[in-house]
Amino acid sequence: MKAALIIMIMGICGAGPAECAEPFEKDVIKTPAGNLEITFIGHGSLMVKYGGKIIHVDPFSKLADYEALPKADLVFITHEHQDHLDLVALKHVITAKTMVVLTEKCAETVPGGIIMRNGDARDVGGITVEAVPAYNIMHKRDNGQPYHPKGSGNGYVLTFANTRLFIAGDTENIPEMGRLKRIDIAFLPMNLPYTMTPEMVADAASSFRPKVLYPYHYGETDPARLVTLLKGHPDIEVRIRRMK
Repeated sequence: MKAALIIMIMGICGAGPAECAEPFEKDVIKTPAGNLEITFIGHGSLMVKYGGKIIHVDPFSKLADYEALPKADLVFITHEHQDHLDLVALKHVITAKTMVVLTEKCAETVPGGIIMRNGDARDVGGITVEAVPAYNIMHKRDNGQPYHPKGSGNGYVLTFANTRLFIAGDTENIPEMGRLKRIDIAFLPMNLPYTMTPEMVADAASSFRPKVLYPYHYGETDPARLVTLLKGHPDIEVRIRRMK
C-alpha cells in the first residue's frame, strides 16, 4: 500500500460560512481497477472517487460548502446524529439518480434510500457493501443509555476491486471488529466521550489489522498518541489527516 499512495491537495473549499482555511487533503490509492481517491473533508465526512463515481460519506455542511462539491452517485449515512445526517448537505449533493445507503432510523427522515441493517451485504452501484455494527459499550449518557445503541448505527465495508475500505461510523472497539477480514484501509473514530480513546482504537486495529489506519472524527484527541500505541505493529500504517 505504501508504494501505491500519492498525496495530493484539492482546492475545492467553497465560500461562505463553511469556508475552510486550507484545501482538503486527498490520498490516491491504486487498485487493479483504477485509482481510489479519498478526500478528507473533516470530522466524520469523506468524499471518495472510484470508477467515475462520486461517493459522499456522512456529508456535514459545517465542514464544507457542499453546493460547490461534486454531486453524489452514492451517499452512505452511518447514523442519525445531526453531524452525520445533515439534510442541508444532503440537499446539495443528491440528484434524482443518487443512491443513498442508510440505517432504518435514518430512513425515517430521508425517504427513498436503501436501508441496510447490521449484517446485511449487497451490491450498490457495482460496489459490494457490508453493513457492520457500530455502537457503544462503555461510554454512556448520564441516564445510562449508550451514546450509540447497538443496532441503530452502521459501519460500512466497501470493496473496490480487491481493495477493502472500512468506515466505522461512531463506535467503540466492539467484538464484531475482530471478525472483519482483509481490511486494507480503515477509518476509526477517536473522539470522547462519544466513541473511542486512542487505547480503544489501538485495540480495535490490533483485532483486525488493517494495512492502513486513519483515525478520524477525533475532535481534540491527540492522534499522535495512537501512533505511539501502535509502534509495536509495523504491519499497521497509521496516517494522520485533518479529520477533527
